[in-house]
Amino acid sequence: MTHHIIMADQNRPTYRLRRAACAALFGALLWATAATAVAQSDYPNRIVHLIVPYGAGGIADVGMRILTDKLTAKLGKQFIVENRPGAGGIVAAKAGAAAAPDGYTLSMTGNNYSIAAALFKSLPYNILKDFESVSTVAFFDVLIVTRDGSPLKSVQDIVKTAKANPGKLNIGTINPGSTQNLAAELFKSTAGIQATVVPFRTSPDMATAVLRGDIDIAFEFYAAAQGLIRDNKVVVLASTGPERTPYLPQVPTVIEGGVKGFDVSSWNSISVPTGTPAAVIQILNKAINEALVLPDVQEKSQRLGMQMRGSAPGAVTDRLKSDIVKWGAVIEKAGIPKRD
Repeated sequence: MTHHIIMADQNRPTYRLRRAACAALFGALLWATAATAVAQSDYPNRIVHLIVPYGAGGIADVGMRILTDKLTAKLGKQFIVENRPGAGGIVAAKAGAAAAPDGYTLSMTGNNYSIAAALFKSLPYNILKDFESVSTVAFFDVLIVTRDGSPLKSVQDIVKTAKANPGKLNIGTINPGSTQNLAAELFKSTAGIQATVVPFRTSPDMATAVLRGDIDIAFEFYAAAQGLIRDNKVVVLASTGPERTPYLPQVPTVIEGGVKGFDVSSWNSISVPTGTPAAVIQILNKAINEALVLPDVQEKSQRLGMQMRGSAPGAVTDRLKSDIVKWGAVIEKAGIPKRD
């Protein structure tokens, strides 16, 4: 049996066209790869915008401005804060998710978005799918405070009083769904007490109620309470993080006060749109981690009631996932209605 091997005629026009097309495609791929590599290696080569979901002047905004100043100095191009306030951070998140995935639009993400994912019926973005994490930036412990002269001197006193008088202890927080509000609800369930959580519209309104004795204790951030603390008008009974805060080292944690497993810290981070090159994320992660350990950054942050520290990208994503589950359970148990 004779086998015939058919060879392509390399002189035929069809073959030459195919070969030319393949060569052109290969060249285009090489060019695109080289162009991407060059673009990443000189990143950043223009202004970088950081979208912050709050107005200017708040503690989160100030922390981000401390960071952007350092990134500007470290990476040689200007990093600018762009404030996009709005309910649940939705306006800012939509803008960040829709931005080009090139590293020139960053978003401040964090605890607020894990709460939003648990609190809203639906959102026009997915915090886990539309963003890639870069690094944590700052952590904020909630404080439990009471008026000077209050009979409550410790977490143990709060728990004993609440158990002796079910439903009569009043706990002040700001609006339902805030970190302070959810921390109070989690405290109730973890400590096994019945108490009334009283939400206020603003921190000053709540402070007035504490000083008048209208509420027994309040859950509040240091930044909002530091004036009252400094003037000895309120007493800090505990902080809610896993360890004592560096700026109030004499104050015990809720865990030290006997409520095991209670750990609440608000936090924020930097994220970029999904699809941002890994090399760009690595450059940003390295620069952020190096900036946050600088002595002047640490001094400023502790004075303001923040703990600024970076992380690996994966740590941010893991924290987001666990916080969505945690706050979802708290919201359901507290009966807080989901928002449209």
